[in-house]
Order: sequence, then structure tokens, then C-alpha cells
Amino acid sequence: MTRLILLCLTCLLSLSVYAQQPADTTLLPEVQVMAYPGKQYSFLQVPSSSAVITEKQILLQQGTTLIPALNTVPGIRMEERSPGSYRLSLRGSLLRSPFGIRNVKIYMDEIPFTDAGGNTYLNLSDAGAFSGIEVLKGPDGSQFGANSGGVVLLHPAGTLPDTSHLKADVQGGSYGLFHEEAGWQQQWNKYRVNIYEGMQRSDGYRQNSALKRYYIQTAQQWQYNQHNSLKLIAFYSDMDYRTPGGLTAAQAAANPRAARPATATLPGAIEQHAGIRNKTALGGLVHTAQLSAHWKHVLTIYGINTHFENPFITNFEARDENTAGARTYIALQDQPINGTNIHVDWTTGVEWSQTGSDIVNYGNNKGKRDTVQAASNITAGQHFFFTSLSLRPGTQWIVEAALSANYFKYRFEEGRKKFDPQLMPRVSLSYLILPEWSVRASVSRGYSPPSIAEVRATDNIINTTLQAETGWNYEAGFRLQGSSHQYQLDAAVFYYKLQDAIVRQLHDDGTEYFINAGGTEQKGIELQGMTWLTKWLQFNASYAYSHFIFSDYKAAGKDLSGHALTGVPKQVAYAGLLAQLPAHLSAYAQYTFTDKLPLDDANTAYAKQYHLVQAKISWQAMPHVSLYAGADNILNQFYSLGNDLNAVGSRYFNPAALRSYYGGIRVSL
Repeated sequence: MTRLILLCLTCLLSLSVYAQQPADTTLLPEVQVMAYPGKQYSFLQVPSSSAVITEKQILLQQGTTLIPALNTVPGIRMEERSPGSYRLSLRGSLLRSPFGIRNVKIYMDEIPFTDAGGNTYLNLSDAGAFSGIEVLKGPDGSQFGANSGGVVLLHPAGTLPDTSHLKADVQGGSYGLFHEEAGWQQQWNKYRVNIYEGMQRSDGYRQNSALKRYYIQTAQQWQYNQHNSLKLIAFYSDMDYRTPGGLTAAQAAANPRAARPATATLPGAIEQHAGIRNKTALGGLVHTAQLSAHWKHVLTIYGINTHFENPFITNFEARDENTAGARTYIALQDQPINGTNIHVDWTTGVEWSQTGSDIVNYGNNKGKRDTVQAASNITAGQHFFFTSLSLRPGTQWIVEAALSANYFKYRFEEGRKKFDPQLMPRVSLSYLILPEWSVRASVSRGYSPPSIAEVRATDNIINTTLQAETGWNYEAGFRLQGSSHQYQLDAAVFYYKLQDAIVRQLHDDGTEYFINAGGTEQKGIELQGMTWLTKWLQFNASYAYSHFIFSDYKAAGKDLSGHALTGVPKQVAYAGLLAQLPAHLSAYAQYTFTDKLPLDDANTAYAKQYHLVQAKISWQAMPHVSLYAGADNILNQFYSLGNDLNAVGSRYFNPAALRSYYGGIRVSL
């Protein structure tokens, strides 16, 4: 394994040496980072650790999940314990997320997808619904509010320039997989409309792991005069998936396809019809006014409605959630200062949101609601003011200072919990040493209050003692890029010290609660690169080294300080090879190595390392028609793509599918 890691590092560090120009390199597009409000940075000069995943990169994957594409980015760990059950962390642990996504802020265009309670249902979305994804790694609350991990910006189909007017894709595969998607876009003078729909179903590899999801999305834009536009983004998702539950190591070895069995005191997952049902609608309006050559104003208003049901082993939880919010900012763009060679960018604004959750827990009578066990009405409210100033002396330097003031509170029947206002600063700089080489450094503060699901966990007790986690992140890095963008290399080293880290604990009956664990120390190295080896062969690679440990952590009378952070592999390496072959053929292969990782805070149990190989071949049969086929887990590895951390009874493992296949047809006009 050491030789493999060294080989990966050698390939990454040699990109600029061995890069050769592919055909028509002058036409290769410049990577642009648009996530920062009111600004747009080139790949070389963005003063933060960031990544851009294009639509072409998404299409290299199977198309039913975003996991393989996101996991090519070092520092990202996206998991799926069973089909539809997503978890996501950026430079951190999944301890806070038994399912779902917390302490990461996600936007759809200018609309916050994360609710006021800190939760994001990314699994509602169909993988083909996006034209691109941007990731900002490390805490970046200075312009995006509460988060301790990072920010993800999703570009819904129809919000980026797109020449295709009609696309459709139908796919089938192992374990009863069926996925279809269709998109239509049309421009009428100053009005553009995009409508996308997707449907996915599968039986799943394990018992009680079937998935059904129906998704429809629209993005519409009206340029009603030369300087003003109005954009509508909306979706509706109806998702129902079963959750098989965790197995012990012995159970997983005996029958990895089994669901969690019954015990002497508790029924099993099949008997209780354990699963998730989620119906959500999101809609938002974004108004953009170009006030002058250098001034722009953006106003966003939006709402989200969710009906959520979770029949579990011990109870049946039902939630109705309603979110309303607004975000607005004014931006000064590329303003020269008279008499100097300095250009200024300045953004200032405010974001507000509120989420009300009506939560009722019933007894679970084989998948049906029984008597009421507990009920709560919780409202989370948050708002923050933000400002950012960028100075560009000449063409080489970018110096940026940003700050937000954050306010967060909960209201429930018994009273309220109001957190102290928090300032989240960020200072960063980027320097272009040579036209193809830049360096950068930044300091930022992370802040993430407990989510609704942590304040009122599955033990049905409202925990008013839980504090927000905070920390400082220090990092530096460099980037290389060929003059025609024929190669790229991005490297970063960081140190993140988190205090009052929120971690999940379990009662003997499997219900959960959360505590503040003292803190963590997170040191890491990240490398990501791309090069054209020949005119028809592209190589991509990434590597992440994560030395994450608990600090000052005492639990159940034990001092766990110095233990490895639960659920975090020390090393993850990725390599991908894309070949453009004769006869309109293309082939893509992807290899991912994931190191062993601790399954409990005491580090007494580990998941073994594993090697994943995926491949896909496509043939353009006609000008607008492509056929494709692929395989996943080609090495037939036994592994869990998502583990149950600190699980009661050592039920840590959710075995992923063995070797599987898929194929389909895609039409684009």
C-alpha cells in the first residue's frame, strides 16, 4: 500500500513535467469559481481550498448518485449506508450525522438548501439535476453563515450556459436498478425555461434496502430589461427508501445481504418496515439588478416544506417542517482606485431563515403509527450579517478580509435557547508567482450550533445544554496550471482546532443523544491534479492525508484524548483515466483506496481498508445518441460505504454491494 501511495503522489507532483498538449488545448475552458457572492475567481487565484466538478465529470460516473464524483475531491467523504441514505463531511467526521448532512452549508444557486436548523436533505435530489458543483473546503462562515466544515454550491440544470435543448437518459442495472431522466430547455427572446425530471428505483443489495424517488425541477429566468433579471428555481421530490440497519462483524461475514435481525428484546428492520419517507418542495426567487458598471444587487426569497416519516426499530417519527428565508447583498465589482493600480471588490449583505418543526414520535407497529410517545414543536431561527473586501494590487496579488456576525436561537414549548452572537472572520491572500504558479494562505473561524435533530434527538429529550462547536482553521497551498489549461495541480496543508465538538452517543435501546466532546485537532494534506498524458488520454488523481484526533475528550469515565477521530480514514487516494478512442468510443476507469478507520471513539474496532475500481465505456452510435455500460466494485471488495459509528451491540457494518453492472442509452439534442 505504501508503494501505491508513493506512486500516486509521484504522479500528482509530476503533472507539470509530463503534461503534453491534447488536441485543441486552446479551447480548454478556464475553471472559474463562482461560489463567493459578487465575485468570480480563476482556478489559480481563488484564495481558498476549492474544487469545481463540471457536468462532464458527473457524466463520467454511473449517473444515479453524486457519491463517486464528490469523493474524487480530497477532503470530501460522502457515504451511502444504503441506497438513498447520504452522509457528507468536508474535512471532518460523520459523528454528527447518523444520516443526513450537518455542519456543511449547501446552496442551490443563490438559494440556501440547508434549513435554519442546520440540516440538508441532499438525497432528495436526482444526480442528473445539476450542471456543476463547487466545493469550498474548511470553515467559511464569513459569507455563508454557520458551518464548521465547508460550503457546497449546486448549479441546477438551466442556471449555467447550456446549448442542449433536450436530453434523456434511461438506465438499468444490477439489483433491480432503473433510472430515467429527461430535461428540456428553451429560450424565447428574454425568457429561458429548463424543466428536469428524474425517477429512480432499485431493490437494493441487502434485504429491506429498496429505493423509490420521483424528482422534478425547474429553473426559469426572465431578463425583463437590459440590467435586471428574475430567476425561479423550484423542485419537488417524493422519496421512499428502506433502511436495513447495521450488522455485527460476524453477521456481516455470515450474510452481508441480511437486514438487521431481531434480538431477544427488539424486533428486526424487516418486521418494523424501517425506512425513510420524505416529500419536500422547495421554491425560490432570485432578483439580480446590475445597478451600474460596477455595482450589483441580489435579492433571494425562498421557502421549503417537508413531510418526513421514519419508522424505526423502537418508534415511528413523523415531522412536518417549514422553512422561510431571504438573502440579499450588494456587490462592488472590479472597481479601480483612481491614481493606483489597485482594484476593489466589496460585498455586504444579510441572510435570514427560520424553520419550524412539528415532531411526533409514535410506537412503531410493524411500519404503522401506534400510540403517541412524545411530541415537540421546535422553531430554529438564524440570521447573519456579512461583509467582504478584496484588494487586487496589480495582477498578481489578491488580499481578502471577510467577516460575519451570526445569531442563532431555538424556541420550544418549555422555553427557548439563545446562543451568544458569534463573529466569524476570514483573512486570505493569493499571489501569482509566475503566470502558471500561485501560492495562497488563509485563516478562518468555524462555528456550527447544534441542529434540531441534535437538540431533540431520538431519545425524545430536548437538550438545552448542548453548545455550538467552534474552531480556527489555518492553511496554505499552491496551484499550478498550464498556459492552455492542459494540466492542473492543487496542493494544500491545513490545521483545524475545533472546540466543543458535537458527537453522537447511544443509549442501550439504540436511541441517540449528543454531547460536546471537548474538541478535536485536525491536521491534513490534500493534493489534486489533472493532466493530458497524450492527445487522447487524460489522467486525474487526488490524495488526502488526515491526522485527526480527539483532544480533551472524556466520556463514560474514560479519557479518550489522543484517540483517532471516529469514522475518518487516515489516507484516501484516487486515480482516474479517461481515454478518447477511435470509432466514437470513450472509456473511463476510476480507482479509490480508503484506509482503515475507527468505528468507535475508544478506537477498539476498525473497518478494514478497501480498494474500489469502477469503469464505464461509452459509444456515440449516432450524432445525438450514446450507448454506455459500466461496472462498479470490479474487484468484488467486501466493505461498508457507510458505517454506524459507536453502534450499540457492535452493529457497525452496512455492507455495500459486491460487483454490479449497469447500462443505458442517452440522447442529447
